[in-house]
Amino acid sequence: MEIRVAIFEDNKLVREALEAILNGTPGFNCTGAFSDGTSCVEKIRKSSPDVVLMDIEMPGPDGIEVTRQLSAHFPDIKIVIQTVFNDSEKIFHALCSGASGYILKNDPPGKYLDAIREVYNGGAAMNVGVAKKVVSFFNANRFMAPVPGQSDIELSEREKEILQLMTEGLDFKMIADKASISYDTVRTHVKHIYKKLHVSSRAEAIIKGGQMKAISKL
Repeated sequence: MEIRVAIFEDNKLVREALEAILNGTPGFNCTGAFSDGTSCVEKIRKSSPDVVLMDIEMPGPDGIEVTRQLSAHFPDIKIVIQTVFNDSEKIFHALCSGASGYILKNDPPGKYLDAIREVYNGGAAMNVGVAKKVVSFFNANRFMAPVPGQSDIELSEREKEILQLMTEGLDFKMIADKASISYDTVRTHVKHIYKKLHVSSRAEAIIKGGQMKAISKL
């Protein structure tokens, strides 16, 4: 089964390169490549992707605004933000707007493909170094959605461990290896964490996990 991908990227050379990589790799299909975010809902409705690669810096509506609109209209579509290392604040706003993860713009093509696969399969594309930087930004700037009171959150010790690893930016496979459990067991624990934290994506869990770390010394 092919993963259908749409691209928002204002740099023509980068956009065409990403399109060529996707269409030249078995299991991927680029269904649309766009230079800006105008009429983004209509563009996505026509291209019908599973995953969107989103540039933050674009003329017209920026990637954060486009992410917000697409998340509202197409909640099942996964959005991966393309960013640079020092964009902590923009990454924060993108995640709050519904992005499922992010990759660095200087990552090699293989990393892009891995990121797309990861979010398509329910994980989150998170560079560990950037994830730690962003969680620090979350904790230093308490302007995020409220988390249920600590007494209302009854995570098991294993769930706490996995949540901590999630806040460090580890993907599901890395968590499984570090916790000495199977990939499927990690997915099951994460589903329980979602339910208890009242979130619907791993990115939201990471954001709220950052809050919990500040509150409960998790």
